[in-house]
Amino acid sequence: MKHMVDIEVVIDESCTDPRVTIHTNAKSARVENIIEAVEKAAESDFPMIPGSDGDNVELISQRDIIRVFTEGRKILIRTEEKVYTVNRTLSGIEEVLNSDRFLRISQSEIINLYKVKCFDINTVGTIGIVFENGERTWVARSRVKAIKDMIKKSM
Repeated sequence: MKHMVDIEVVIDESCTDPRVTIHTNAKSARVENIIEAVEKAAESDFPMIPGSDGDNVELISQRDIIRVFTEGRKILIRTEEKVYTVNRTLSGIEEVLNSDRFLRISQSEIINLYKVKCFDINTVGTIGIVFENGERTWVARSRVKAIKDMIKKSM
């Protein structure tokens, strides 16, 4: 019985972020351990962010963040499960976020590009953003050109 894991590395200059594919005959504890190890290694350059959901403080993985935004005078982080309050400024959070994954779309909001379902480019010149969880937000007019340029580059 073979207990080794076959690993193949493919160098592809068009690939900006590493992509891991696991081929297996069934999902098992071993496969889950491999996924967890890869995720931990990938997150090591980008720290988890502490957020409060009331009485508890949890460490939030950057891959779980949908958006970071202000509401009133609070800085909030939205994940699939919860909304957390953060004791940092929006600029302070932006400094530690992975700049390949996160994009500031206004004075008061940063989004995770990996959680965007689609960009709704309106003929009036506005850009709506629809996230995978169904939430919507809007790009500030001052940032519309930069977002359109980013979309064109990725096409």
